[in-house]
Amino acid sequence: MLLSQSNVVIVGGASGMGAATARYLYEKNKQIKVAVLDLRESEDLSEEVGAISIVCDVTDEKSSQKAIDAVVEKWGSITVCVNCAGVVSASRIVGREGICSLAEFRRVIDINLVGTFNLLRLCAAQMLKQEKLNEDGERGVIINTASIAAYEGQVGQAAYSASKGGVVALTLPAARELGKRGVRVMTVAPGVIDTPMIESISDETRVQLEKGIPFPSRLGEATEYARLVVEIIENPYLNGSVIRLDGGLRMG
Repeated sequence: MLLSQSNVVIVGGASGMGAATARYLYEKNKQIKVAVLDLRESEDLSEEVGAISIVCDVTDEKSSQKAIDAVVEKWGSITVCVNCAGVVSASRIVGREGICSLAEFRRVIDINLVGTFNLLRLCAAQMLKQEKLNEDGERGVIINTASIAAYEGQVGQAAYSASKGGVVALTLPAARELGKRGVRVMTVAPGVIDTPMIESISDETRVQLEKGIPFPSRLGEATEYARLVVEIIENPYLNGSVIRLDGGLRMG
């Protein structure tokens, strides 16, 4: 798919990897239409990259449908959906402070997994209504965000790992179903990316994390996620797979 054909919805696009993707797309092609969906409006980002900002709760069906309807009313179509909305949770199953809250586990699953599926299904439904974009018959591409925690979850990551493992497992069946009708589905599994989500870690922890990454031995940059998103958009032979973006990290 050509970037010039792209009407992009970035879910969870107000900060972190989502905001980096909005900025990078604007740098690549200022004609790309970008809609930033998030729990809060992102007026500054919208002004910076010429995007439209729409309030959206990914766990709420009506809120999400209303957001998608607003995008379609504005542009007439959606060709790319980037699912970045997510939360991190750190809680032992049975720790010194007691048993992990079932409500917290459900919250993480609801946002990270159910929220991803919610926007995937809504955007896919819209894409399938649209005309083919090229000779391959492509109508759109959906890019989900998992994590290497889906494969190598650590102590305290039960909820987070389960949610991201679900996103990984969702990729292939979604691609098999939707690919027959011209919609590709891909997932990116980032390692430790330098975003606001990890601002609270200590300098000592940061150094230890960087030492564990083979090459380059540093935290990932949000722009590197954005660069991969662009490659997935432009390369039509990428479908039904999960790409690790982690500097070779295997969390032991």
